[in-house]
Amino acid sequence: MSIREQTLLGTTALTLADGRRGWATWLRLPPLTRHPGLLLAGLFVGLLVLAAIEPALLVRGDPLAANAREAFQAPSAAHWLGTDENGRDVLTRLVYGVRASLVMGLAATAIGLVAGIALGLLAGLGHRWIDSAIMRSVDVLLAFPDLLLALVIITFWGQGTLNAIIAVGIAGVPRYARMVRAQTRVVRGAAYVEAAITLGIARPLVILRHVLPNAIKPILILATIGIGGNIAAGASLSFLGFGAPPPAPEWGAMLSVGRNFLANAWWLVAAPGVAVTLTVVAITALGRALLRRSEGKNV
Repeated sequence: MSIREQTLLGTTALTLADGRRGWATWLRLPPLTRHPGLLLAGLFVGLLVLAAIEPALLVRGDPLAANAREAFQAPSAAHWLGTDENGRDVLTRLVYGVRASLVMGLAATAIGLVAGIALGLLAGLGHRWIDSAIMRSVDVLLAFPDLLLALVIITFWGQGTLNAIIAVGIAGVPRYARMVRAQTRVVRGAAYVEAAITLGIARPLVILRHVLPNAIKPILILATIGIGGNIAAGASLSFLGFGAPPPAPEWGAMLSVGRNFLANAWWLVAAPGVAVTLTVVAITALGRALLRRSEGKNV
């Protein structure tokens, strides 16, 4: 092996090592004890995860069990967040609704990421006409707000939780595709990519080992922030009647029903409304902390 090839190989190896260390740096949060707001956000998200995995550890009772005699009871020691129009405990339904909201946020984000990364890579690495066709389509979709685009998709596919998840996920594809395409065009001209090609490494292997990891790192951080937005979008669809049907314990559906009794049972709207707000704020705060840290800024 010539000296030039040895140098190129060494450069590529150092780049790969830096890339591996980079993943750990990007995904590491700052010490939460120095940031009370982040600590509270982390604890709240941890509580949400626990509620999604095993809600029975936090509350007792059946979220669907109705008792007409206890309808519209105000918050008290017996029912911390009161009861709804059918006498069901609001706190129990709220806790059991965490799973549906988190699944909506995570699944929709995953759909948007996978499709967006595939289209972004294809546009960034493909021929000019492929890039142009994909980007023009993305521009058209970006002209619509995410929620409006999701509503259009649901109009064609029908209502239901699964369709709502797919619709919210597809609505996020254009945003991720454009970001991945921009990152790919930057990475493909980097020295370590050219060094790998010079050494005769197969193009698919170069894409998987060098282009893809470095192109999607910032996108993964931004996707963390997007989870909160997708949770809010899912709740909005359920509020409009396009998500989980009653009597499912889902935050958006609870808001939709509670608005009919706002005059005499304010807690039916306040409880799920505060839950959605706190969840979006907590996840967004953690995501922005990751983003600032990835950029080398003090959190």
